[in-house]
Amino acid sequence: IVLSVCVGLEEINIAEDSAGTSLAPAHSLWTTDAGGSVLLRMDDGCPEKPVTVHQMFKTAVERYGNMHALASKINDKWEKITFFEYYQLCRKAAKSFIKLGLERFHGVAILGFNSAEWFISAIGAIMAGGIMTGIYATNSPEACQYVASDSKANVVVVENQKQLDKILQIRDSLPHLRAIVQYSGQADENISNLYSWEHFMELGVDVSDQNLDDIIDSQRANQCCVLIYTSGTTGKPKGVMLSHDNITWTAKNASRAGDVQPADTKQESLVSYLPLSHVAAQMYDLWTGIQFGELVYFAQPDALKGSLVTTLREVCPTSHMGVPRVWEKMMEKIKYAISQCGYVKKKLATWAMSVSLEVNQRDEGKPFLFFLADSLVLQKLRAELGFSCCQKFFSGAAPISTETMQFFLGLNIRLYEVYGMSESTGPHFMSGANAYKLPSCGKVVPGCRYKMADVDSEGTGEICFWGRNIFMGFLNMEDKTREILDEDGWLHSGDLGKIDEEGFLYITGRIKELIITAGGENVPPVPIEEAVKAELPIISNAMLIGDKRKFLSMLLTLKCCSNTETMEPTEALSLEAVEFCKQLGSHATTVSDIVEGQDKEVYQAIKEGIERVNAGATSNAQRIQKWTVLRKDFSVSGGELGPTMKLRRPVVLEMYHSVIESLYRN
Repeated sequence: IVLSVCVGLEEINIAEDSAGTSLAPAHSLWTTDAGGSVLLRMDDGCPEKPVTVHQMFKTAVERYGNMHALASKINDKWEKITFFEYYQLCRKAAKSFIKLGLERFHGVAILGFNSAEWFISAIGAIMAGGIMTGIYATNSPEACQYVASDSKANVVVVENQKQLDKILQIRDSLPHLRAIVQYSGQADENISNLYSWEHFMELGVDVSDQNLDDIIDSQRANQCCVLIYTSGTTGKPKGVMLSHDNITWTAKNASRAGDVQPADTKQESLVSYLPLSHVAAQMYDLWTGIQFGELVYFAQPDALKGSLVTTLREVCPTSHMGVPRVWEKMMEKIKYAISQCGYVKKKLATWAMSVSLEVNQRDEGKPFLFFLADSLVLQKLRAELGFSCCQKFFSGAAPISTETMQFFLGLNIRLYEVYGMSESTGPHFMSGANAYKLPSCGKVVPGCRYKMADVDSEGTGEICFWGRNIFMGFLNMEDKTREILDEDGWLHSGDLGKIDEEGFLYITGRIKELIITAGGENVPPVPIEEAVKAELPIISNAMLIGDKRKFLSMLLTLKCCSNTETMEPTEALSLEAVEFCKQLGSHATTVSDIVEGQDKEVYQAIKEGIERVNAGATSNAQRIQKWTVLRKDFSVSGGELGPTMKLRRPVVLEMYHSVIESLYRN
């Protein structure tokens, strides 16, 4: 049966059935029911046969079976398993989930840091007919309760005692919960229905292969298998329902756009460290890893506290993805290392980076001088970060600043920006070797479509998405689903952007973030915030205020060190910030030194930096009139940043309400 849906001026055929793969009956492009099914957006641009997660994995085992798939560091030694072993472990986990009574389309929630057990639990849950959902390791017990309850989790898989304690606090308010599995540390099996990983993996030994295969064979590519919860910046988190086809189609096509090679051509390797409950890391590490036969190394749990670079140096991955904050931290590390060099080395590094930046921005032939700079200096700097073998560098999950992009071009590293949403299974636009133009997010992923809605006189409009990667709907939230999907099935991103004549996309801001001043002036905050950070290397976070106000003001935080255990920002200024102060003649080493005494040199430097930004403002209404430096940097633990370090503006407005009001008092 083929249905036609009118999309603008064109007609898209939506296949309800496809040769060789039967799909579950469906009558709509969306559903909010966990057990529901949807029509697939199949057309001439993406005619591939829909496959389930299990079918994708089975194909990978046939192609890459004896190659290494996962590497975990145990007792200071990398232990590796092959794709065949990986697949067998997933089947074993699936049988154990069946034994524990996992019901069809009920949740298996995974709470912990990236590991082989995380991957095996995820795939085992799907094979057993459940829906897999990750929970951010930084979540409070209440936030864990919301996700586990909303997804009707029959089983929660936790990493260690710390995460177990959260679930034990809330287990009485989880009516569907049947068991908890702990994959790291010593599990106290005196607690009812708590299983160690070893015990769990043996639970399903008497579940037959036939029983498991019957469940696997009943799965359809247009049914839900994964839930990704949005971080709930405004209101309750929403459960983004992703189908088998969303996962398998996107893993294949988006990675192709990123020039990922299949393992039988050249095996890619990567380090898994970003939260797997986020769509970007899950697609990049887990699903693309299977589709292309990649070797995934698991970082240490303290990766973002400082050990990531050590792991990167050890394993030398061929591909790496970071969120902007990770790239910024690396930039700060290199900048500081250069600042500590002697005069000659410092001059040499500055020269080499300026040559590389200029050549990479021109994008023409590379002169001899460039190769000299690269071999003498830049190769060593890249090796410092663990990138001596790395060919592909991706940035996603939040906008990255031009300053960071240019810094890495100076190291002869092109950061390929990826743009999309949880609701588009991650990437919808990508930069790559053949689609690179600063400061764009690249071009639409082949097989996907876009259109611009409500375009203004300057060509800026809302970016809308269409393709096999578009989600099924928000779990149990019909109103929210209808808000984001229009009646023709286009996903409205809420982001504003422009497309140039070559098809490159430039994001200009979010509709919800747009500041509309009391005078009616529309001000996108991000470009102004980025300009301030570029002018003032001591500033960590800058947030523009001014919605319904007479003028713009700004909250500023200073770069400081973090507590290595809690990741809480401390009083101590970062090395880069101390260096900045020294150059001004200030002796400040803590945030208090600057804020409490309103350090004359630093405050003057900030004032001058903001004046330079104001000098480039397009109108008077876009100038920053007042600013204040806060006593503490923003952080995930503080609540001002989301799990991928994205600024949670509504939270900041609430937390610093009295500070903001004081800026507008007189």
